[in-house]
Amino acid sequence: MPSDTQTLYLTFDDGPVPGPTEFILDTLYRAGVKATFFCIGDNIRKHPDIFTSVCRYGHAIGNHTYNHINGWKTNTSDYEKNVKMCRDEMEGHAGTEYSSCPDSDRDSLFRPPFGRISRDQIKRLLPEYKIIMWDVLSVDYNHNLSAEKCLRNTIGAARAGSIIVFHDSYKAEKNLKYALPRFVEHYLDKGFGFEALVGRDKKLKFNG
Repeated sequence: MPSDTQTLYLTFDDGPVPGPTEFILDTLYRAGVKATFFCIGDNIRKHPDIFTSVCRYGHAIGNHTYNHINGWKTNTSDYEKNVKMCRDEMEGHAGTEYSSCPDSDRDSLFRPPFGRISRDQIKRLLPEYKIIMWDVLSVDYNHNLSAEKCLRNTIGAARAGSIIVFHDSYKAEKNLKYALPRFVEHYLDKGFGFEALVGRDKKLKFNG
C-alpha cells in the first residue's frame, strides 16, 4: 500500500470463530483500530453472529473461499464456485451494516488461502475482485514459534504501508493473544495509524 504516511494495514485470515475473532474485535475496539477480515464461508455459516459483529464494528471483510482451498490443487471452475459460495454466505449473513455499503466497497476483496492461486483463477476473479496478498506474515499459527518471537519478528518486518497477516483461528490463538495487542501498542506509540484496506467511502489504492 502507499507508504507516504505512517499507516499499517492489519488483516486476519481464516475466521470467524468463537474466541479468537472475539478477542481480536475487543483488542481493536479498545485501541481504536480498524482492520480487514478475510473470512472462510463455512465459518461464516457456523458462526453468523460473530461475522455480523465484524461488520458492526466497522471492519472491512474479504473472501477467503468457502473451504480454505488450495488454488494449486483445485481446477479453475471448482475454485471459482468455491469463491462464489463464500460470497453468497457473506451476503446472506452480514445484515444492514454490510449490505448498505456501496457496491464498489462490497465483496471486492479476495485473498487466496496459502497465497496459492493460478493464473487462470486470477483471470476468472478479475476485475470483480481485488486480490490481496501481504508483505508481513506473523506465522502466529506455528506452534514451534514462541509468542515472544512471533511478536519480535512481526514488528521487525513491518514498515509504513505494510499489509500484515494474523489469523483468527484456534491454531494461532496462543501467539495471537500475546502478539497482537503488543504489536498494535508498539506502533501506536511510534505514531503509526491502522486502517482497513477498504471502507464505505474509501477506494483501495495500490503502489505502482
